[in-house]
Amino acid sequence: MKTLVLGGGVVGVTTAYFLAQAGHEVTLLEEKDGLGLEASAGNAGIIAPGHSFAWASPRAPAMLLRSLRGAETPIRVRLAPDPHLYLWGIRFLRECTATRARRNTLVKLRLCQYSQRVLNELVRAEGLEYEAITKGALYLYRNRAELEAGVKKMALLAEHGQKQEVLDASEVAKLDPVFEPVKTKIAGAIRDLGDSSGDSRLFTERLGALCRDRLGVTVKLGCRVAALRAGGDRIDAVVTSDGVLTADNYVLALGVGSPIVARTAGVSLPIYPAKGYSSTFPLKPGGLAPTIPGVDEQWLVGWSRLGDRLRLTSTAEFAGYDWGWTPRDFNNILRFARDVFPDAVDYDRGEYRACLRPMTPDGPPILGLGRHRNLFFNCGHGHMGWTMACGTARIVADLMNGRMPELDLEGLTPRR
Repeated sequence: MKTLVLGGGVVGVTTAYFLAQAGHEVTLLEEKDGLGLEASAGNAGIIAPGHSFAWASPRAPAMLLRSLRGAETPIRVRLAPDPHLYLWGIRFLRECTATRARRNTLVKLRLCQYSQRVLNELVRAEGLEYEAITKGALYLYRNRAELEAGVKKMALLAEHGQKQEVLDASEVAKLDPVFEPVKTKIAGAIRDLGDSSGDSRLFTERLGALCRDRLGVTVKLGCRVAALRAGGDRIDAVVTSDGVLTADNYVLALGVGSPIVARTAGVSLPIYPAKGYSSTFPLKPGGLAPTIPGVDEQWLVGWSRLGDRLRLTSTAEFAGYDWGWTPRDFNNILRFARDVFPDAVDYDRGEYRACLRPMTPDGPPILGLGRHRNLFFNCGHGHMGWTMACGTARIVADLMNGRMPELDLEGLTPRR
């Protein structure tokens, strides 16, 4: 069966892998000149079932309101004459109740846990190296009250299978010596023992090479997907910069481009870009750098060590399809990093970028069939594409091959 996978990020490449393993004749289309160069190359690197919380929560509306007043907040919005933003925003606000936040968090958690198992199986089977660190992850708190609130919040995940331990500042420093000089600045952390980290761009690149060289996947780089051609309840072709291409089945895995391309076939996907900021620094020779990934819960700055580099990310800004950035956008990242990791890296040699994450209002991605019998969705992963990719790829491959997925799909199928 001939299948076109649209998108060469970590989600598209893992989908191509599982489909090729199942015997599909797969062609993968990617606009860039390499695989995994967009959001897959700019995430925090953390594989984090232990941080599966839905962004739409009772706290979110107040945070967005403060951002509109000019405050620097982890989630912010920049108003623009964009009807898609307002429609998406209304749906997001509807999800900001305690009941819906709990439900959406548990949907995400189930998927993240499943995906982590699939990732581990894939890595063992293929022997892929991607600068993995498997020591858990630290969720860092600055004062005792915040730590106690964090313990209560994290209890939901612990009740559903996440193994955690609560550490005071001295225990955090003992676990990772980078915190010893600054332990008076923190109250402690919650360590999720099952979380891990790794370079998702490197993983994507190496898995893509395996797909091409061993599984016979055709990889078309520099091939921009412009539109879908629909006929009745089927997709007949995809219009690309390389011409019109046809297949038996199509998988839409274009990240923030998915809703734009879907609209050409009359399909509305509730996905909107959330811009995140990513900085990467070379480790300082002889410096004291973190060895365990984590997140500062005050500013939601994530960090992970990727070989001889340190990656730090932060912020979700709803500003449309704008990849631009200014030095000010990295203020909270640099403030945190210089305060907590002062001797870890060469801060004068940073690489800075913005990337767009495809967010759904409720949080879980969109998987499976819509109204067209041969168009499958694997999109809307938000900031957790690296964590969810292997699981959603196997689910979509199972659906395309007529197999019942191992995971309950409640909350994951296309929704309006």
